Amino acid sequence: MKSPLLTLPGAVPAEGVDEGVAAHYGDLFREQRALADGTGFVDLSHRGVVAVTGEDRLAWLHLLLTQHVSDLPAGRATEALILSANGHIEHALYLVDDGGTVWAHVEPGTQDALIAYLESMKFFYRVEVADRTADTAVVHLPAGSIAEVPQGAVVRETPHGRDLFLPRAELEAFAEQAGPPAGILAYEALRVEQHRPRLGFETDHRTIPHELGWIGSAVHLQKGCYRGQETVARVQNLGKPPRRLVFLHLDGSEVHLPAVGTELRLADDGPDGRKVGFITTSARHHELGPVALALVKRNVAVDAPLVAGDTAAAQEVVVEP
Repeated sequence: MKSPLLTLPGAVPAEGVDEGVAAHYGDLFREQRALADGTGFVDLSHRGVVAVTGEDRLAWLHLLLTQHVSDLPAGRATEALILSANGHIEHALYLVDDGGTVWAHVEPGTQDALIAYLESMKFFYRVEVADRTADTAVVHLPAGSIAEVPQGAVVRETPHGRDLFLPRAELEAFAEQAGPPAGILAYEALRVEQHRPRLGFETDHRTIPHELGWIGSAVHLQKGCYRGQETVARVQNLGKPPRRLVFLHLDGSEVHLPAVGTELRLADDGPDGRKVGFITTSARHHELGPVALALVKRNVAVDAPLVAGDTAAAQEVVVEP
């Protein structure tokens, strides 16, 4: 979905997965500082929106998701995953129930596959699943924001801010009163700082929830069966995940950020050393400088200096080895 807010002054379109919204509006660091101070908003209207209605919606979703949602109170935000039979992450949903509908926003372009899976699992349950991407836009207000929420908007409130589900037709009117816009690059830089994984960035075809620290926030360990639960339980009770998420402080003297997928090696092993991980997201932070999230092998020492391509990198633990 191409956002009408790309017509705002200074808007530079994002590329890749985030195509359709602004990468920035002319000043990346100013936009980051505004969000960190609780002002402005982020246009996330390119994200997919899925709505589930019906009397059985929470009980039914509880059977499919990694999160405990059967008794989810109206207005309480949560997040959940859908796993493969082998426990690998397939979908990430950011949820809230408004008392009659469960609203979820998901990664751009993933809603069709998600809906197809949900439809295949309806059986006799009294639920309806709808793709609401065409008529509903997601907007993010940072933590501390005092921007007025339009009447009737569904709000998903988290420690990092509020996600609003707005009628897409009201997006431009909202932008006029919500304060300075911030692009997706500013939002992503703060996400990296907060160590929050993102589907399709920190995940690949074999990622399991333990590797990214999604146990607890998106995976409930004391709920009933769901697809992939056996892997979750086995790793939780009997072992350790093969990889772990780390936060990296990158050498600020380098002009270019390491690209996604850049291989990580131990600095002591030199440029021909074995690969121990790879960059998943890199960003320029307004205070920390160049930073990144990465997946490394679990047995990499937490204090080991790393090299991302030609760029020196120091680790900060996100997931314990």
